[in-house]
Amino acid sequence: WGKCGVAVGMMGDMSASLYQGALFTHGICSIVPKNAESAAAIRAFCESGELCAEVRKLDQKICASLDSVAKVPFDLAHWQKVAAEKYPDGLPKPFSSDPTQWLFYGHPKGSDQPLQVAVARLLGYRWPRQTGSSFPDCPAIGADEDGIVCLSATKGEAAAAERLRELLARAYGKDWNVSKQEELLAEVDYAGLTLDEWLRNGFFEQHCALFHHRPFIWHILDGNKNGFNALVNYHKLTHANLEKLTYAYLGDWIRRQQAAVEAGEAGSDARLQAAKQLQNSLKLILEGEQPYDIFVRWKPISQQAMGWNPDLNDGVRMNIRPFANANVLRKRVKIKWEKDRGKEPQRDKKEFPWFWHGGDFTGDRVNDVHVALEQKEKARK
Repeated sequence: WGKCGVAVGMMGDMSASLYQGALFTHGICSIVPKNAESAAAIRAFCESGELCAEVRKLDQKICASLDSVAKVPFDLAHWQKVAAEKYPDGLPKPFSSDPTQWLFYGHPKGSDQPLQVAVARLLGYRWPRQTGSSFPDCPAIGADEDGIVCLSATKGEAAAAERLRELLARAYGKDWNVSKQEELLAEVDYAGLTLDEWLRNGFFEQHCALFHHRPFIWHILDGNKNGFNALVNYHKLTHANLEKLTYAYLGDWIRRQQAAVEAGEAGSDARLQAAKQLQNSLKLILEGEQPYDIFVRWKPISQQAMGWNPDLNDGVRMNIRPFANANVLRKRVKIKWEKDRGKEPQRDKKEFPWFWHGGDFTGDRVNDVHVALEQKEKARK
């Protein structure tokens, strides 16, 4: 720990990456050179696929053992020559254009997923490398303060597609044009379509897949084809901001639909009813009564959230459940709240009643549990 080297995955093709001394579990091993001058040769060897090939000759288990890695033959002189050709200017500095990595620098231009990055930046999300002197010049262009962006123009704010287009234009500078927009849409399988169509129909599902079904940008909608749609930055979705979404943004949309109904506009009545239903669902989430409560298995009843007051450290899996149960997300998230592997440590029966069944302690790591507000309030008192 605390030393630099190469991190190697112990399963599959045993992919290799830079290791900078962070803590790790048995899923990887770290190879740290005794002599710093050998670092480039070791990295070239690991990245070539030869390490995996040699390990698999010795170990065919799904997760290879550390002993197998240690037994692999290594021709230092040969790989020093390979490294000299591969890294003529020395080992590259830590860098990633992959937005799922902490090394990512947060700029849409040059990233692996420019549209996904642009949407995240629009909603005020920041990657760790965006701060500090090492971060390339990329101002927080057009970032939304409350992390709520409606797809249709609402409450004096422009439509999401318009704001996203402006952000991309400022990010790409002189390289931005109609052809570049079409190119980016084609990369996400929306060739010939618009940014608005991608945001409405494609963004959230692709976002979930990209970030391993732990989305931090949530697409909330009322289910009507021409109804209310909003993207929210989950990291900014406090109780106050969910109230703002429910009563200010959605409230403004409802008032406009009521006016449309009075004017006899076709389809306005259906839009109004869908919006009111969404507002009722969001009110239930704000209140947090079961089944729209947040449940965190490892916290006692007295520490469970009252209403919509999520702890970001509990993770997306725990906190997205009220929205999934209310069916207000664009796509059903591929998250399960069933039993986790392993057993829970012995817990106090009064504070952790979900681990007790029929008077016996099961220790099962159950997640599909609901706790009434009254029970939480009583435990707090």
